[in-house]
Amino acid sequence: MSVPRIFCTSSCFRKDIPRWFGSQFTLLLMREGDRIPSQSLPARCSGPATSQLLRSWGSSREQAPLFTDVETDRLCMPNHLCSQTPPHNQNPPKAAFSAMVSSLHSRRLKYLSLGVLVLQTTSLVLTMRYSRTLKEDGPRYLASSAVVSAEVIKILVCTLLVFMENNFYVKAMNQQLKEEIVSKPLETMKLAIPAGIYTLQNNLLYVALSNLDAATYQVTYQLKILTTALFSISMLGRRLGFYQWMSLLLLMAGVTLVQWPTASEGDSEQKVLSASIQFVGLMAVLIACISSGFAGVYFEKILKETKQSVWIRNIQLGLFGFVFGTLGMMVYDGERVTQSGMFQGYNKITSIVIVLQALGGLVIAVVIKYADNILKGFATSLSIIVSTLISYFMLEDFSPTGMFFSGAALVIAATFLYSCESKPASGSAVKV
Repeated sequence: MSVPRIFCTSSCFRKDIPRWFGSQFTLLLMREGDRIPSQSLPARCSGPATSQLLRSWGSSREQAPLFTDVETDRLCMPNHLCSQTPPHNQNPPKAAFSAMVSSLHSRRLKYLSLGVLVLQTTSLVLTMRYSRTLKEDGPRYLASSAVVSAEVIKILVCTLLVFMENNFYVKAMNQQLKEEIVSKPLETMKLAIPAGIYTLQNNLLYVALSNLDAATYQVTYQLKILTTALFSISMLGRRLGFYQWMSLLLLMAGVTLVQWPTASEGDSEQKVLSASIQFVGLMAVLIACISSGFAGVYFEKILKETKQSVWIRNIQLGLFGFVFGTLGMMVYDGERVTQSGMFQGYNKITSIVIVLQALGGLVIAVVIKYADNILKGFATSLSIIVSTLISYFMLEDFSPTGMFFSGAALVIAATFLYSCESKPASGSAVKV
């Protein structure tokens, strides 16, 4: 990021500007009326942030005590203002200047966040679908085993983050973990319910992507917006606006069109088999949407009621998730685990899927501070489009129809409509 330049006509600001605004700038001393070099014009400060800065200083725009005239590109700060200090009842305009200096940087971070959100949303779905349909010698990896492995990685990553929060001091980290987890058993047990539901949801996603193509899955899984909204109303007492209710109706209509049966070639036995496979995938997605909505709202409610670190909460979730995941693995795949081991069928693709599943929520937690609701809706829409293109051209497991495109368009519109009116809560849940 380039350091902004501040042009000034008096040396008195050499000592005052750093005191007021910090050190992230270059101060160039000029005479009043000098023209600013053309190569420096892109670094000029103007716009609403400048007006805010001038108002906080108590000067008019025509005086321009710190910045250039945006029409003439000439320095127009009167020298008599050099001895003027900000009014005692006003803070120095540091906040306005900082906001102005960081505006370009924030814009870049927003676009970077958009790219990261699209990459995270699509890469997990596509790699998981590819890993579940890849034909190779030997047994396929167990979905239950992958879920358990992802929980272990989550625990390790969140523990590392807590370690960093304690300035890499092992004793302080151990003390915090003991006080927040071991010494508060009732608070810890509250996480057992969402942890069990998240474990079920993660296993269902493997089932869904084993039976549905990535594009159909991506569109159908947006029903979690509906379930989350309904649980927010019933559990948190939230109210939805008119446009949000309209978006939920559009969402249901879009998913219905995407799942609408179409005529397919082949004999009746193949049609029945294809329909049954799609039905299994659809049921898995629907249950995952319900579990995702309930667990997310429940987790958000817990976060609002306590002041624990979100990473501590995710460690608690991970511990319960590891226990529930291991129990599920032994119940449903115990015989195969006994015969060939827990890590049977693992390869590079499997490892990528596990890491993406484990770190996906962490990535979202990091970038979400720079991404508003509209940007998240845009990321979801791009993710659906990218998944559709890759499923059709690369995985070759998807044949788009007019009904699919109509339904996908309705779902994308519903996502934007819901995001435009909704406002993120201060204590929104972040499940890693």
